[in-house]
Formats: sequence, structure tokens, C-alpha cells
Amino acid sequence: MKTAILVFGACVTLSALDSPASRLLDPKLNIAQRNDACYEMRGDSSPEAIAALTRALASPVVRGCAVRNLREAGAIDALKAALADDNPEVRGAAARELGAFARPELMELLSQAASDPNLTLASNAFAGLAFYQDRAVLPYLVDLAQDGGPVAAMALSRAVEFADPGVLTIARRLMAVKDVPLRLAALRAIGDLGTSSDLPALRALASKAENATSGGRGFGLMPAINLSWAAQNAIRQIEQRK
Repeated sequence: MKTAILVFGACVTLSALDSPASRLLDPKLNIAQRNDACYEMRGDSSPEAIAALTRALASPVVRGCAVRNLREAGAIDALKAALADDNPEVRGAAARELGAFARPELMELLSQAASDPNLTLASNAFAGLAFYQDRAVLPYLVDLAQDGGPVAAMALSRAVEFADPGVLTIARRLMAVKDVPLRLAALRAIGDLGTSSDLPALRALASKAENATSGGRGFGLMPAINLSWAAQNAIRQIEQRK
């Protein structure tokens, strides 16, 4: 009897060691093996699975699969907790998946993450906000655009899609900022939403043949951007509507 109990216990132990959760977290396995284990866990919303997937967020080789599993398991609390992780890549992955729920109560958290100076975190959090189709997200997009952070231009471009007159007012003000991508986004917004009252300012910019540069070498690795062309495009859009 005692031997049978020992054998049974050994089998249970071996089974636990060979479980998908244990293989997911085993650094001795290769990337494919760990990801296969992660895929096996998809749809498992048990506390044990959520705990293992949360731990797996620390590993870049299985993070993408693990964070998706958490989202598909509806593990909102685990993803919200991951927003406090020390690693901005973990925070970003969690923010992106939280956005997929499109829950109103998560907008504030995502907006805060999208305003972070770390581009990885900010861009992923903005991707989360981009899931929202409700106009309730518009104030958060407007705030991000006006803050001038790393996702300001993207936030303004997304806000334009709601065709709100208030976005045009902000775009007019942002047309003169130093941030080149944000200026371009503002000019595109004015082209989409502007009226004939915008034409004098646009024509003045179009006549300058102004090249926007970053450090005198263009923006990033690209050549200098001729903002007058963007202004001319906005003029054409407004005149076509007239």
C-alpha cells in the first residue's frame, strides 16, 4: 500500500513538472517549446494559469503569447497590475491588451501610460486607446496631442476621425509648434476639418517653402520636410470642399 502511494505521488509530481505552466516558465527549454506550452494554455482562466502567465511576462521570448492569453482569459486585474511593472516593455504590452477590452474605466489608465516619455510604453498604450470607437475617448486623445509627448501626432490624427470642431481649434494652435510630426499632423487635421478662414495662414506657410529639420539633418534619418507642401495639400482639400 505504501509503495502504491509513493508511486502515485511520483506520478503526480512528474505530471506537474510536465504541465504547460511549468514548461512555459522553464528557462532550460527553447523558445519554440516554451511558446508551444503557452499556446496550450490559451483559454485557461484558472488562477494557476493566470499566475503562471503573469510570471511569464518577465520573459521577452514568451511575453507576446502570455499577454494575449491573459487578455483572452479576461484577466483584467492581472494586466492592470502589470502596468506597475518596472519594465516599460511589460507595461506597454499590458496596456495594449487592456485597450482591447475597450472598457470606459480603463481609459484614464491608458491615457496616463500613453503620456509616458518612454516611447515603447507610450506607443503601446496609445495602440490600446486606438481600440476605442466611443467618442468618450476624444478628450484623452486631445490631451495627449496638446501635451506634445511621443504619441502627440498620432493622438491628433486619431482625434480627427471624430470630426469634432474642437479638434480643429487645437490643430490651428499646434500648427506653429516645433515638433515636426505634430505640425504635420496639425496641417493634415486642418486639411480634413478646416474652413476658408484657415486659408490665409496656410497660404502664408505655403509661400515660405519652410523646411522642418531636426538637428539640421532632417527628421531622424529622413531628409528635411518641406512644410509648405503640407500646407499646399491642406489648401487643396479646403478649396475642393468649397
